[in-house]
Parts: sequence; structure tokens; C-alpha cells
Amino acid sequence: MNKPYIFLLLLAGLLYSCTSSELVENWKNPDIDTFEAQKVLVIGITPDDGNRKIFEKKLASELKKSGVNAVKSLGFFQEKFTTSPKTEEQLMALEEQLIEQGFDAILLSKVVGVEDRVTVVKAYRNLDKTFKSFRDDYFENQEIYHDEEYYEEYQIFHAESSLYCLCPEKEKELIWRGSIDITEPETTKKAVNDYVKVVIWALKGQQLLIIEEFTDEDLDI
Repeated sequence: MNKPYIFLLLLAGLLYSCTSSELVENWKNPDIDTFEAQKVLVIGITPDDGNRKIFEKKLASELKKSGVNAVKSLGFFQEKFTTSPKTEEQLMALEEQLIEQGFDAILLSKVVGVEDRVTVVKAYRNLDKTFKSFRDDYFENQEIYHDEEYYEEYQIFHAESSLYCLCPEKEKELIWRGSIDITEPETTKKAVNDYVKVVIWALKGQQLLIIEEFTDEDLDI
């Protein structure tokens, strides 16, 4: 294994320790060793055009840093393309159009589910303490009654990114899929930045993007 890949693996812990996104599944087509996409259409499926613009712009920008000609779907699709459902025939025609224009891959991202969770945010200061009487136990823990922040509700967004090949000589096929959980982030921008960093890291780790040296900016997470 060459040094850049070892370096990437060592960085995995750093990436996950300071982001709101976590890679929970990282699947690669076993029939494909490496795949260096040259021109990719980046699609973010979301009803929020503002978030879609932020996401596609960030992901396309990071792909370009790796030498990939990444094109945002917002700039490629006609204005009303996403306003109505498309038939399979229309999507086949879209694939042919992409091939004619030199695209060799599509990177599709979407949120597939949202889960509400509740956690205890108060430290268990008495976790290892055994009380000898009800009076002591109650006295030490009665503040829980009045601590409105003792429990915290939060959401986890289950998202998925998939890299599909547009290869005229064979069936269009799934090359890579990554399932990523996004724990309720501080801002949309942070969520997008964290998610994109995980996607790029996973693609490089699977030898699906050109490996480049990390800069200080890349590590500013």
C-alpha cells in the first residue's frame, strides 16, 4: 500500500472526531479495481433549492481539486427539469445526452431518512456511587426534576451518495455507495462541509479519485 493511502487511513480518526457526519457503510463494486472519473454530474436531491445549491457547489469544488471536471446539476438541468416526475425513457435519454457531452459518471446524493433520538446530556456524576438510603439517593439527584436540559432531543439524517458509471460499452452500473449519518449540525454550511469531506475521503480511499497531498486548508475541520 502506498504512502498516500496509509496517510488517508490515519486521518480517518481525525475526520470523524470533528465532523457531524459519519460514514456507516462504504461499498465498492468488487468487479472494479480503480475508476478515475473525468467528468461527473453532481446531483443533490432535495426540495430545498438553497441547500441544493450549497451542497452541489461544495461537492463540485472539492472534486475539481482532485482533477475531476465536476458539473452541478443546477447548471446542467433545464430550469423545470425537477418540477415534474420523469419517466424511465426520459432518464435513458438524459443518460445518452450525458454520454454525448463527455460525462463518464454521475454522483447522486440524497437523504433517505430522518430519525429522532433522545439522549441524556447531564453528566452521570453519581453513576458509580452506591447510596445507603433513599434519603441520600433522592437528595443527591433531585435536581433532575428541575433540569430542563437533562434530556436533549436531536435528529440524525441518514444520507446516501452513489457513484454511477456512464459507460457506453457496458451496462450503466453502480461503482460505489456510501451511507452517511449526519447528526444534527450547528448550521447547514457545517453539515454540507462535513458531509462532502467524508464523501471525498471515502472515494479517495476506494481509489476512485486521484490522490493528492493534503494542504492545511484540507485539514481545517
